[in-house]
Amino acid sequence: MPSEGRCWETLQALRSSNKGRLCYHRDWLLRGEDVLEECMTLPKLSSYSGWVVDHVLPHTQENPAPSETSPSPRYTSALDEPSCVPKSPVRNSAFPPASPAAPNGTKDKQESPHTESMVLQSSRGIKVEGCIRMYELVHRMKGMDGLRQWQEEQERKVRSLSEMASEQLKRFDERKELKQHKEFQDLREVMEKSSREALGHQEKLKAEHRHRAKILNLKLREAQQQRLKQAEQERLRREEGQGRLRSLYALQEEVLQLSQQLDASEQHRDLLQIDLAASRTRGNQLCSLISAIIRATSESGYPTAENQAEAERALQEMRDLLTNLGQEIARACEDKKRQDEEEAQVKLQESQMQQGPEARKESPAPSQGPGGKQNEDLQVKVQDSTMQWYQQLQDAATQCVLAFEGLTNSKDSQAKKIKMDLQKAATIPVSQISTIAGSKLKEIFDKIHSLLSGKPVHSGGRAVSVTLTPQGLDFVQYKLAEKFVKQGEEEVASHHEAAFPIAVVASGIWELHPRVGDLILAHLHKKCPYSVPFYPAFKEGMALEDYQRLLGYQVKDSKVEQQDNFLKRMSGMIRLYAAIIQLRWPYGNRQEVHPHGLNHGWRWLAQILNMEPLSDVTATLLFDFLEVCGNALMKQYQGQFWKMIILIKEDYFPRIEAITSAGQRGSFIRLKQFLEKCLQCKEIPVPKGFLTSSFWRS
Repeated sequence: MPSEGRCWETLQALRSSNKGRLCYHRDWLLRGEDVLEECMTLPKLSSYSGWVVDHVLPHTQENPAPSETSPSPRYTSALDEPSCVPKSPVRNSAFPPASPAAPNGTKDKQESPHTESMVLQSSRGIKVEGCIRMYELVHRMKGMDGLRQWQEEQERKVRSLSEMASEQLKRFDERKELKQHKEFQDLREVMEKSSREALGHQEKLKAEHRHRAKILNLKLREAQQQRLKQAEQERLRREEGQGRLRSLYALQEEVLQLSQQLDASEQHRDLLQIDLAASRTRGNQLCSLISAIIRATSESGYPTAENQAEAERALQEMRDLLTNLGQEIARACEDKKRQDEEEAQVKLQESQMQQGPEARKESPAPSQGPGGKQNEDLQVKVQDSTMQWYQQLQDAATQCVLAFEGLTNSKDSQAKKIKMDLQKAATIPVSQISTIAGSKLKEIFDKIHSLLSGKPVHSGGRAVSVTLTPQGLDFVQYKLAEKFVKQGEEEVASHHEAAFPIAVVASGIWELHPRVGDLILAHLHKKCPYSVPFYPAFKEGMALEDYQRLLGYQVKDSKVEQQDNFLKRMSGMIRLYAAIIQLRWPYGNRQEVHPHGLNHGWRWLAQILNMEPLSDVTATLLFDFLEVCGNALMKQYQGQFWKMIILIKEDYFPRIEAITSAGQRGSFIRLKQFLEKCLQCKEIPVPKGFLTSSFWRS
């Protein structure tokens, strides 16, 4: 707007006026002085007069006397102004370069033509101003001295007060400590007094108690005698009930075994061409019946004679059911075998007619390693000598089964009773092996040894001996070996420490009865072919379920067991085998060598490293074997053993890793960490649960 332009012009004009150019100081109001009053007061010396006298006057040229030269109004006003000091001195070009002497008789220094000089118009005023400044300085110094003295006096007072307060605090603490000591003394006197009173009261109570005790002793003796009578009666009843309960457990175990045999006959369903559902249903009902009896007796106390009789009737019915089914299976197998022989003979004749005089030979395909590349270092098949040994053991087991076939297929009730008594006498002691005490283990060993030696042993309340039937020894040896391997498959798989007590008993029996040891190996090789080691090959025309059974898997109702359960069972049997080869029965003949010692463990380790690894299986078995038997092999073979461990780490680990999938690396990582730790410490740790001398003293 036009008015705004005129406002700015007005402000600019006011700024250019004389009043607009006046100096303005912001500290006028802070000084509390009236600015206009200074214009009306008498002239005063400037506050810078002293500085001019000290710094400027000695360097100025000689001036005429103050009385002869009068200052101009301009300079007088400058000296009188308290707040305005000339910023630059007056330049006098008329003076010569060499100035005359000063009033005090000294010569001034020569200045160049371009040096500015300052003229002081009133020397009297400067002297007065200097005196004033000196007075102020002296007054200020006196004030500073007084202030310093006052401060020192105050500090002395503070120190004295502090010392006084400290002393008072010490006196207060001493009075407080004295008071506490007096209170403590009073309290201790009160406690001693109350203690004396309590002791007196206690003595009085003791006297009363002795008097009452004399009275009660007679009653206690009578009650104790009565209690002893009741305890003896209860003990007799409990022993009788426990005997019945053990008998029920034995009956239940036998029924469950018969039920498993009944389930195993399911594989002959197609052969029999009959429905086995009714037999299996009845078998399950009998198992449930005995389980219900045991459960009811556990809740109510101990079983009665009626409960035991009912369980025996159920067992007898299960035996009859299985016997009838076995006879039908035997007849059907004979018919099937005869039919297969006839068909094979017909096919052989036809093939001989079709083939020429020279038969073609099939060349075996080379083994291939991981990735499809031919592997020239390792093999898949087992060595011929090992395979022959494996076949000999299987043939020995088959001959043993044929030797007591008459006992198992007999329909005579007395023969059946003898068979069941022998089976219980052989299997129940093995089931009772535990890690509790060595004395208990010796009793079990003596009982098994006596049974195999033909001596009568007590089982189920009756005396049992293998001499009751000509086939008894073969039957007991076979069942005993089967039970040892089954304990490794079940008990050791769940509790790794159980491998050592079971193995030491098996080793002692093996030493005294070598045929039992051969049967143990036969059962072990059949259930766990990797203990040979032997990798069964898939043959053309073989059913998948049959091949899985050859590999060690359990197949029920066309369902294969889970991989974790399979590895757990294989691990238990390998751990039992590794424990057997390093343990000996401590009460045997030490002069004889171990019937199946560490050299067989070294052979197994060497042969499995000469074969191509299997995914998840090889790593698991190597870890279990070395964890149980590694310490014994290390002490026996020393440097050669460590060479074997280095070979596994450097050469065999890459082969296992190449065939191991991402979801199966647990066993491989466990084996790798175990061996790396052992190589780092140069020591294989003693396995957990190893039997020490303290175990046999317990």
